[in-house]
Amino acid sequence: MKTLDIKKLYSGGLITNYFCSSRCRHCLYGCGPEWERIYIEPEQAEKNLLKVKSLGCTSVHIGGGEPFLRPDGLLEVLKVAKKTGVAIEYVETNSSWFKDEKSACAILEKLKPHGLETVLVSVSPFHNEFIPFMKVKGVINACRITGVGIFPWMKTFIPETGSFDETSIHNLEEYEQRYGKKYMIDLISRYGLTMRGRALRTYAEKLNRRSLEEILKANDGGCYELSDVSHFHVDLFGNYIPGLCTGLSIRLEDLGKPLGIVDYLMLNILYEKGIGAFLEFASLNYGFRAEREYLSKCELCFEIRRHLVLNRKIVSKELQPGEFYSNV
Repeated sequence: MKTLDIKKLYSGGLITNYFCSSRCRHCLYGCGPEWERIYIEPEQAEKNLLKVKSLGCTSVHIGGGEPFLRPDGLLEVLKVAKKTGVAIEYVETNSSWFKDEKSACAILEKLKPHGLETVLVSVSPFHNEFIPFMKVKGVINACRITGVGIFPWMKTFIPETGSFDETSIHNLEEYEQRYGKKYMIDLISRYGLTMRGRALRTYAEKLNRRSLEEILKANDGGCYELSDVSHFHVDLFGNYIPGLCTGLSIRLEDLGKPLGIVDYLMLNILYEKGIGAFLEFASLNYGFRAEREYLSKCELCFEIRRHLVLNRKIVSKELQPGEFYSNV
């Protein structure tokens, strides 16, 4: 069997926490308030950063969850990054932590000397369901005052989010009412949406579904995207997420060498043979029964894994974190 082997890393991020003030309908990682409120420990952050550095990646971004929900924890991560010589490109935020200009500036001023150079500020209808645009503008203004760089993602949504009452939240249905029934579909390309994680549920009835037979026929080879290292993530539990396929995982210490069949049977089946072989494996060994239609091979893969974790109670280093499957 041809085994998956992550030898070199190029660009990626460090996930400090999965708990979040929002439960965005597009979230790749299924983050939200339901998650246990665990933040990455400095020791784990150091292990993660030293490992990615050893594989060629000398700078990362920080994301979540919402990293700014624990400013002191974020401070420790920034200190660790400086210690390990791994640069922090930016820290992501949904701005939910903004209370007022004075306190926001105080937080940024405390973090800035330790390596906070740029903040990616989320601007989108997905986030506006939970975060008033007033808070987003408040964080952007606080960054300007304190000299912290601003990376608005995505600034093309500012006119739309700013067209509603900025002091309150607005759901996606309000956007559809104002901008038309195709609005949600157009968001896929406009936002560069990754159709995995919670987005699969959000768009389950909005996109054309394909028959199981058609999906298997169109995807009769290996899932080579698992080896993509152009935008990787490592999390607070020491998991590497292969190819943005959330819910699949490789232990940090197993990077840099071929993954053994015993510990990574499912990942290697997917990588070498693809979704058809994975479906056969789950059906024969764990009683998975496929539906007649799916959005894509990714939705089928997710449903197989969800069955393994939630219905068959499988605990595997390949299917982590387990809490992901109950929060998507």
